[in-house]
Amino acid sequence: MLLQQQALLRQKLLVLGSLAVGSLLYLVVRVGSLDRLQPSCPLDGSLRPPDAGQILLRSLQFKRVLLLHELRKGNGTPEQVHLRDPEKVHLQDPEKVHLRDPEKVHLRDPEKVHLNAPVQQLPRALIVGVRKGGTRALLEMLNLHPAVVKASQEIHFFDNDQNYARGIDWYRGKMPFSFPHQITIEKSPAYFITEEVPERIFKMNSSIKLLVIVREPTTRAVSDYTQVLEGKERKNKTYHKFEELAVDEATCEVNTKYKAVRTSIYTHHLERWLHYFPAEQLHVVDGDRLISDPLPELQLVERFLHLPAAISRSNLYFNATRGFYCLRFSLLFNKCLAGSKGRTHPAVDASVVEKLRRFFHPFNQKFYQITGRTFDWP
Repeated sequence: MLLQQQALLRQKLLVLGSLAVGSLLYLVVRVGSLDRLQPSCPLDGSLRPPDAGQILLRSLQFKRVLLLHELRKGNGTPEQVHLRDPEKVHLQDPEKVHLRDPEKVHLRDPEKVHLNAPVQQLPRALIVGVRKGGTRALLEMLNLHPAVVKASQEIHFFDNDQNYARGIDWYRGKMPFSFPHQITIEKSPAYFITEEVPERIFKMNSSIKLLVIVREPTTRAVSDYTQVLEGKERKNKTYHKFEELAVDEATCEVNTKYKAVRTSIYTHHLERWLHYFPAEQLHVVDGDRLISDPLPELQLVERFLHLPAAISRSNLYFNATRGFYCLRFSLLFNKCLAGSKGRTHPAVDASVVEKLRRFFHPFNQKFYQITGRTFDWP
């Protein structure tokens, strides 16, 4: 009996010894692995939070990486990436941008700073038309505002049945990355005249802000024709003269079946939008004024979108060669619209121009009444 108890005790001691040796070996291995994980350079014992300049600089560098990603996807431009390069806009010099003053940038107060990661947001504003009214110019000029992020391409989601069938997530995936405080804006001029579009947009967001930019109707119709004519000539195809398309040869009346004429009857399309959206959600931009003196029009849009005033005269300069205003984003980066903008219109018979102006006149008067804006159209 005594021998059995002694044998059992020896077994227990053997097991406990094995456990002790195993634990010791584990600790040795663990400590060795932790040593290997230590940084090669010693850390400062006093871990100070980064100053405001470092935080903002890192945020901008991160934003630049995202813009590079957008560039690869086709949603950004090389100019945008160049503009946001911190080294090119001197953001490493705190004195130039007041980064050392926490009261000015509020970066030391975590409650005042929301370092949310940028995401692809659905538009909160749309430029819905009109074609050849200045939609591209308006979009590019609004992009001067730091709180506006534009979709570079026309998405044609709401006017194209095939795209619309792909669903709202597909549409969101076509949007650029932006921060929560920013407004994403898309423009597709075909939205204004496509019958199904107002209802489709209403179903997505019934409180969305809508921008319509218009030009004098006859001038817009000729501009529309000029764009199509250039495309035909590029393909070595012949095309009718504007007069032959705009006036019905059999009746000598204005041809309302011609799309360029029909698009310029603004009230015909606007009334469809007002079935779904109150007038307060729709803002009309004077496209002719945007060419001659853009700042007042841009300031009206800022107020309509509830944006702080940020676009100034310093952001715009007149290019005498092009005959258009160009954009100044910074001392280092300027941008003019594509060379296809501002095409020379063909000469149109004066009697046809007068006929069109008389035809559009009653529609223009009704447009003034509906929108509350009067334009200097003949």
